[in-house]
Amino acid sequence: MARARTKRTAEENVADATPSPESAAVTTRRRSRRNADPAEQSQGNGSGAGGYDLVVVESPAKARTLAKYLGPGYRVVASYGHVRDLDTRKRKGEEVAGIRIADGWKLRYVVDAKGDDEDRRGRRKSAQEILEEIRNAASGARRIFLASDPDREGESIAWHIADELQLPPERTFRIRFNEISKAAVQQALSHPERINSNLVAAQEARRALDRVVGFPLSNLLGKKVAARLSAGRVQSVAVRLIVEREREIEAFRSEEYWKITALLAPQGSAISWSGSSQGSKIYARKKGDADSAAESDDNAVVDTEAEDKADNGTAASKRTGLPAPPPGAFFAELVRWNEAEVRLRSEADADQLLAALQPAAFTVVKVEQKERLDRPPPPFITSTLQQQANIRLGFSTSRTMQAAQRLYEGVELRGLGPTALITYMRTDSTRVSQEALQAVRQYIAQESQLGPQYLPESPNLFASAKAAQEAHEAIRPIDVTLTPQKAQQLGLSGDLFKLYDLIWRRFVASQCKPAVVAVTTVDVAAGAGLFRASGRVIRFDGYRRVLPPVGKQEDADLPPLQDGQTLQRLELYATQHFTQPPPRYTEASLVKALEKEGIGRPSTYATIISTIQKRGYVTQQRGRFYATEIGKLVTDKLVHHFPRIMDVKFTSHFEEELDDIETGKCQYQQVLDEFWGPFSEELKKADQEMEPARTLTDEPCPKCGRPLEKRYSPKTGSYFLGCSGWKDKDNPCQYKRGSDGQEQEGPTTTDIPCPACGQPMVRKSGRFGVFFTCSAAPQCPTTMNLGPDGQPVVTTLPSSTPCPRCGQQKLLLKASKTGKKYLQCPDSKCRFRADADEHGQPVRPPETGITCDKCGSPMVVKVAWRGPFLACSAYPKCRNARSLTAELREKLQHLLPPPREKKAAAASVPNVPISETCPECGAPMKLMKSRFGPGYYLGCSKYPKCKGKAKVSPELQTQIDAAMQQQQSTPT
Repeated sequence: MARARTKRTAEENVADATPSPESAAVTTRRRSRRNADPAEQSQGNGSGAGGYDLVVVESPAKARTLAKYLGPGYRVVASYGHVRDLDTRKRKGEEVAGIRIADGWKLRYVVDAKGDDEDRRGRRKSAQEILEEIRNAASGARRIFLASDPDREGESIAWHIADELQLPPERTFRIRFNEISKAAVQQALSHPERINSNLVAAQEARRALDRVVGFPLSNLLGKKVAARLSAGRVQSVAVRLIVEREREIEAFRSEEYWKITALLAPQGSAISWSGSSQGSKIYARKKGDADSAAESDDNAVVDTEAEDKADNGTAASKRTGLPAPPPGAFFAELVRWNEAEVRLRSEADADQLLAALQPAAFTVVKVEQKERLDRPPPPFITSTLQQQANIRLGFSTSRTMQAAQRLYEGVELRGLGPTALITYMRTDSTRVSQEALQAVRQYIAQESQLGPQYLPESPNLFASAKAAQEAHEAIRPIDVTLTPQKAQQLGLSGDLFKLYDLIWRRFVASQCKPAVVAVTTVDVAAGAGLFRASGRVIRFDGYRRVLPPVGKQEDADLPPLQDGQTLQRLELYATQHFTQPPPRYTEASLVKALEKEGIGRPSTYATIISTIQKRGYVTQQRGRFYATEIGKLVTDKLVHHFPRIMDVKFTSHFEEELDDIETGKCQYQQVLDEFWGPFSEELKKADQEMEPARTLTDEPCPKCGRPLEKRYSPKTGSYFLGCSGWKDKDNPCQYKRGSDGQEQEGPTTTDIPCPACGQPMVRKSGRFGVFFTCSAAPQCPTTMNLGPDGQPVVTTLPSSTPCPRCGQQKLLLKASKTGKKYLQCPDSKCRFRADADEHGQPVRPPETGITCDKCGSPMVVKVAWRGPFLACSAYPKCRNARSLTAELREKLQHLLPPPREKKAAAASVPNVPISETCPECGAPMKLMKSRFGPGYYLGCSKYPKCKGKAKVSPELQTQIDAAMQQQQSTPT
């Protein structure tokens, strides 16, 4: 990627980019003006010639929401996140790319010159262009307010903008707010501050350490294991947790044990019981049952990893196999025999006790009753939000943070415009402002479903973690009176509604009274045995009225019992069980483990989890993490050669040192020097001593006879055998065989001629199946896919039509999955797209007579898979879009495509038996027709609650084809 150099091109001046006390690059560059009070300076007009104040935020959504509150005297622009980063190209004198360690940790930053960085919040402009826009807006502004997020990263972004553009200190201020509301924004503007150099230094120390760890280790792994691998201070430790759990499971050996349970009722209760159809013995289900998830072939036991899932009332019966007790009866478990703990290791031991208990009389010897307070949980912080969204909603951490980001920045609500709904979502503090406490307490007292009986005498207060930043608040709704139901009526839907509902309920519940649970424990004597039963009843639901619990539900109520009471034995059960291995990590439990160990920050957890999966170190199946072969190999090598980096305590210790830098207790350079000395020695030693993972085998290549080489692939997460002659320039051999023993096909030249240039097409395999590219690529962009009949279908062709928007590229003629033809500019920054006629020429969209209410450009009719809608013709510069109301549909009916026939589509799904189960939840799958083309796929029968999907197997496709032929041949 081409990059623009920073303004300070001389290496001697690179030190200015380092926010250390020695360089004083942040707050003391213009010391004479910086020493003045920011609030006093902000009252003057400064030297700006314009009649407005400039506010710089991070995202366009946040900018739209802020603009609603600020009025015409302000202009709001977005930086789209970070505007510059450490250079990835190493220069002379730098130990690591972008960092001169020997010169006092001088960091060299560059600005992206191209706009193709997909990780920058989807922006289409380059960072250089964005900075130029900010520079132009700042040149005419009276005052410049940097309003990036209120955390270390946000402080660093503000400093980078000010430093790169050399914004005048006398007119540049820093404002922070935890919520985007009118009151919070006005409060921030009335108390402007300066950029906090300690916060910037802490963030830069993190960035520097991540670079000096990540780059050298990644290069080392690429050299010794496989290309495109990465390692990092935090991600590698997270992988280690999963690998160690994987090995615990592999080493686990299940042991059999039995339990004795009695079904009892008060004497004379006249309960009719015919006994269980399964008899008095219940055996554990073996591997192969639908809901079984044994961890390995020799560990054929029932999956008990569902402790964090909602109980539907039948989970207890599924786990134990016991029938539901009739009304008035209850179960009691044998806990002691001859005053010793019961240990039944075999069926014979259970039979012996069953025989001894047959003549025994059952008598109540002790009844204990007490009340337990179930206190409400604190409002969400980042980590608990990620955990509960995963448990309750099935959201991944990245999905949760994306939805939370949108709720914080503002969403479009009918009649309200862009509206922010929650406070800042990256926080580790449970603190709640006094205004918010008063508002929620007033809401609880006045709400008809709650009332004064649910309101505690004083607000509930919660302790934050040791390293929490108390300047932040917990994640909460900005306006508690905007209930999820009201927000839904105003247009909030999908993931945003689900997450807002969860955040709102958690916040309101946190300020309710505790639930009161009556707990009853009954001891029953029977011969030499002692049985115990417990029952729980909710006397007062308290906070649970707002936030019902998930997971284990309360035990059934017990009938009235008293000491000395004789009981009737209805049935005795002996149930078989097996000890279970440690549960695999879910996203929720992994986040909890990372937080407990102090690894990383909650704001980084989503990125960590995404990265370790992209690198092939772990996979996710049914919501559980599995370590791959390459994940184990890399972890072993890193633990052996870099024990300090891979130590959990080192990672958490560094997070504490970052907190000390932030508070001024520790020096930036001192922390980094302490780490680099030993680490650089370990690097040199590992480079010499680490054994390469690529090893030659004695097996000859079946194609050329040269020895096969064992190598690893991040794509599959496992090893493969490839011909050692793959690098031979004169006679290369591309033979590969996967760990499953199947030969892996590489690109093969076919005899299919390219319809554009006549060159042969090349057959390739990708994530979505087989496709073809022209052998003359990239000069010829022609591509093909396989159609339903297995024959190649052209999907992209070059055209002679120049792009009407950018004028620099020739348009590509493409075909969608539904067969619709359109033209698109190959330039990702231009993104021009238009429907094509039968001659491959762009079709001018018909005039609607409606103009964009944001930029004034004409609105045009576009069609998505959900149906037609109005979009601005100035896209992508303006992304305004409107749904079609009934009035607009009537007005534009001559321009709208005919409605799709849903019944016909449903009728085209053949009736074939489906035996597959959902990979996410284990529910039965059903055959679904793809809305993008003629194919089919398997979807979960619990959709939309579960969105699990799977591909159609070749065997099932054969059945589908046969059913379709029979359906077509059958007369109607």
